[in-house]
Amino acid sequence: MSTTRTLIRGGLVITASDETHADVLIEDGRIAALAAHGSAAAASWTAERTIDATGKYVVPGGVDAHTHMELPFGGTFASDDFETGTRAAAWGGTTTIVDFAVQSVGHALRDGLDAWHAKADGKCAIDYAFHMILSDVDESSLKEMDLLVEEGVTSFKLFMAYPGVFYSDDGRILRAMQRASVNGGLIMMHAENGIAIDVLVEQALARGETDPRYHGEVRKVLLEAEATHRAIQLARVAGGTPLYVVHVSAEEAVAEIAAARDKGLNVFGETCPQYLFLSTDNLAEPGFEGAKYVCSTPLRPREHQAALWRGLRTNDLQVVSTDHCPFCFSGQKELGRGDFSKIPNGLPGVENRMDLLHQAVVDGHISRRRWIEIACATPARMFGLYPKKGTLTPGADADVVVYDPHTEQTISAATHHMNVDYSAYEGKTVTGQVETVLSRGEVVIDRRTYTGRPGHGVYTPRSTCQYLN
Repeated sequence: MSTTRTLIRGGLVITASDETHADVLIEDGRIAALAAHGSAAAASWTAERTIDATGKYVVPGGVDAHTHMELPFGGTFASDDFETGTRAAAWGGTTTIVDFAVQSVGHALRDGLDAWHAKADGKCAIDYAFHMILSDVDESSLKEMDLLVEEGVTSFKLFMAYPGVFYSDDGRILRAMQRASVNGGLIMMHAENGIAIDVLVEQALARGETDPRYHGEVRKVLLEAEATHRAIQLARVAGGTPLYVVHVSAEEAVAEIAAARDKGLNVFGETCPQYLFLSTDNLAEPGFEGAKYVCSTPLRPREHQAALWRGLRTNDLQVVSTDHCPFCFSGQKELGRGDFSKIPNGLPGVENRMDLLHQAVVDGHISRRRWIEIACATPARMFGLYPKKGTLTPGADADVVVYDPHTEQTISAATHHMNVDYSAYEGKTVTGQVETVLSRGEVVIDRRTYTGRPGHGVYTPRSTCQYLN
């Protein structure tokens, strides 16, 4: 076949480690070379397509390591499927997602994985991979973990929350961790004490406290911190199994992770834009508006945000993912009118992450390189996709975003591309906007026009975590 070459000229290339004014040559879907703009090498390059990135950033495509497309929850399904969700991700400069396949209680891991392959196959605009949610830890599923690691599903999520749905007790968690310490898998943990939370939910409802804001009040900060501490100790007992705590929202939970990392343990933390930019003020919005912001872990009082930003700067938190799990306000979130415990848990966000984190650069919370580190490079390394994903280096997939750092935009449901009837960031003005996106060298967003297609995105097996001591 004939080679196809694309040249991106004149931009500031930003990776987790460097910022250089460089031209980028793409050949057959991969980065072929980078050379200083204006150099003899760069001047000699020719290509069928040239993209002018003068005055723009050229960054790796985002890696969102925590999404839930078409997830069944509370009698309904997340409103984005793999087609709409990955298209929205591309609009937001994300070129790889890692979604969660779900094992149903009483069924094999393989059944859950096959079901998620069926949902995604031929639908995705960008590349994708899977984690596996363990809902049933027994001899059979423990053996299956080994097989999944061998074929590129190298991370397993367990829940200390949601009794009767996804919940695993400490014994099951310990057994899964012991298995992972042998097979090289990474254990991901939803760390909230679900047994205690259920008691508090029952008591709140009995008192007539039914509004969305009580969702945040019953899911106590201390119950996130306690579960985070317990997960860390169980991982130590299991032989130092690596542990990745998802959607960390509270200062006290960050402190538990920081203390573990200070001991040299393989403990990692993820937070999400909603915890950095939203708060319990949103959950308390009048009427039933607060339902739009119901997710777990819940939004916290605003004073927790400083600790999260500090954790991102000090590397006590390493990754920002979205936990994208959208439910429409009309007909889905409304299932919980009169009973906050029946509001489907989840927020839309896959399209907003790169822009919100660029706004954090503008606001002085993080540097440009740290932006790329927490949104692209570290998630790729954490989940065994680097350097294929997450960086711009010869041989890497040509997942590239031309980013305009100066354009102002206002986030709104009227203009977003996620299949959901509200925006969690409605009316927020941010500086910076995705202009052009390439996925494996194919232009999927061309100067703010969508040119991608379902089925371009391919399933991407992963190696094991690349951060272990």
